[in-house]
Amino acid sequence: MTDNADNHSFGIFKPVGHVVISFPGGDAAQQALQALAGIGIDGEQVRHVSAADMRLRLEEEIAAASPLASVGQEMNLARAQLELARLGYHWLVVRARSDGRAFQIADCVKPLGAERAQYYGHFVIEELIAHPGDASQVAESPDRGLDAETRSGLEGERALKRPA
Repeated sequence: MTDNADNHSFGIFKPVGHVVISFPGGDAAQQALQALAGIGIDGEQVRHVSAADMRLRLEEEIAAASPLASVGQEMNLARAQLELARLGYHWLVVRARSDGRAFQIADCVKPLGAERAQYYGHFVIEELIAHPGDASQVAESPDRGLDAETRSGLEGERALKRPA
């Protein structure tokens, strides 16, 4: 996966055609890398991003983003990902050439502790992992933010309620 201007929307990371997966730690992300290799995904198709690297990237991007970044959900996702990075979450960014491949990727990593797996399409960013006990999703908007599906509405609460 390359990191270039094509993977950004108004200054915020938007890797169209990729699944962005969060894990509660580096060990889980490494296990997922091995599992993905087992289904033929490795090398340039996948990139591991540490909590520290994600936090730095997101803080810089959010500070420099265009006001137009708030029109869609990219800014809300960036803020939710920053909250997870501050909690020590790691990411895998995985190339998915189709919806079917995106679901296969999510199915492969969910048993390994993946918290979120979001497939970035051209117009829609789709959450691929639902957890038992998640609240019903409500409308999301730039003003209301991303629905973390928690009582508080904060991503950190969702992450902290998962067993380690």
